[in-house]
Amino acid sequence: MVRIACLHTAESNIAVFDHALRMIGLTGVELRHEVRAELLAAAEREGQLTPEIAARTAAELRDLSVNTDVVLLTCSTLGPAAEAAAVEALIPVMRVDAALATAAVRSGGKVVALCAVRTTVEPTRLLFESAARATGAEVDVRLVPGAWESFKAGNRDVYLAMIARTAMTAAQEGATRVALAQASMAGACNLIDPDIRPLNSPEAGLIAAARAAAA
Repeated sequence: MVRIACLHTAESNIAVFDHALRMIGLTGVELRHEVRAELLAAAEREGQLTPEIAARTAAELRDLSVNTDVVLLTCSTLGPAAEAAAVEALIPVMRVDAALATAAVRSGGKVVALCAVRTTVEPTRLLFESAARATGAEVDVRLVPGAWESFKAGNRDVYLAMIARTAMTAAQEGATRVALAQASMAGACNLIDPDIRPLNSPEAGLIAAARAAAA
């Protein structure tokens, strides 16, 4: 049994990751969930991931590394903290969007990465541009205006519909691949034609985590 500990910043992402595990058909995997919404809230107040918030996040990730095989940080805003925690960890500590970025740029072309939270845009841009250096992909990171406000107001259907519309527009405008950079966006894939279905981080991240545990 592979044990993956997930650090979330939204309670709703527990169901998102449980669903993603079923969708990709991974067997022999057990998910353990921890929610620390205050970390993302702090980053939003500061307008960015500060060193202090990153240190708190890294400490949470290290705590989760006990009695598990892989630790997965599911919040893109806090993503860089996983890289810091991984340096001292005895098991893999991963950011869920790293595998997403690698998959999105694999074939080159124009990659559009969508974000809902403003504080996620810069970490996502840096991550995707770094991954794209190996393939020559052109990266365009876009914020979906108003989407996060709908999410925080509890209007999940509206939120996902906004994400889906923006993803379809990007595909119709010629994007080689569209990636939904935040885990909370994954449900929008169900609203999009399978022929242009975007990549999402829960599925990509769980596959990468399971492989890391088996390595």
